[in-house]
Amino acid sequence: MSVELEQIGDCTLYRGDALEILPTLAAYSVHVVITSPPYDDLRTYAGATWTFEPLADSLTQTLTPGGVLVWVVGDATINGSETGTSMHQALYFMEQCGLNLHDTMIYHKANPGGARGSIYGYWQVFEFMFVLTKGRPQTFHPLRDRANAKAGATGRAGGRRNRDGTIEPPTVLTTVPYGRRGNIWSYPRGDGGLHPAVFPEALARDHIQSWSNVGDTVLDPFAGSFTTGVACIQLGRRFLGIEIEPRYFDLGCRRIEEAYRQLALFPQPAPPAVPRQLALEVTP
Repeated sequence: MSVELEQIGDCTLYRGDALEILPTLAAYSVHVVITSPPYDDLRTYAGATWTFEPLADSLTQTLTPGGVLVWVVGDATINGSETGTSMHQALYFMEQCGLNLHDTMIYHKANPGGARGSIYGYWQVFEFMFVLTKGRPQTFHPLRDRANAKAGATGRAGGRRNRDGTIEPPTVLTTVPYGRRGNIWSYPRGDGGLHPAVFPEALARDHIQSWSNVGDTVLDPFAGSFTTGVACIQLGRRFLGIEIEPRYFDLGCRRIEEAYRQLALFPQPAPPAVPRQLALEVTP
């Protein structure tokens, strides 16, 4: 299959088969992969089929040590039962590719219109987000938006006990911090008008913030309409995108160009430099 290449800013976009293109990316240091493959043959693109095992092997080789793979996937329901394909894939990444299953996360669809499932069971309103790592994750910036009982409240601290036992009034104004987010993330479903299986831009953005630093390279081998790429532009990351379907590739290129136009019109403040290291913390 012929390969088409577009370079738009820090985004390198390929139209072609991921199985053919991934082995050519050795020159890149891919820090994070965020993708949602077309699972269980629920949809086909450009009449192509893909084989999981060689793709998983190539993705593992592409990841830099300490890199993170976010595999967003669910299962089809056939004859009233789920296939379990997603779990087999997670096990293959662990047992055959040597990746660590760092976290089994859930993408909860807050507005699951068109939910599917067995007529004898409950509607399926989530997908797995398997977070797999090549060794210990190189970077982790936990998102803190879980409200504690007094999150966001202000108070005073810094009071000092005197030698006579009295305590001076506190003088330093402080804010009660928010807690670290849990591993079930809820979003409205993506805009199906752009692509039949688009995931929310916020989902890509939150994973990019969690597992990478400014200037890192993020890869999506099933890029669709390049939602991950748009999030990378907003957050100052480099993007590698691969999409086989010509109409989605063209749509994705237009979205990338529009994201850069928006950035020029409404420039974001430069994110603070963050050392490339694991953020070790004691409290949740």
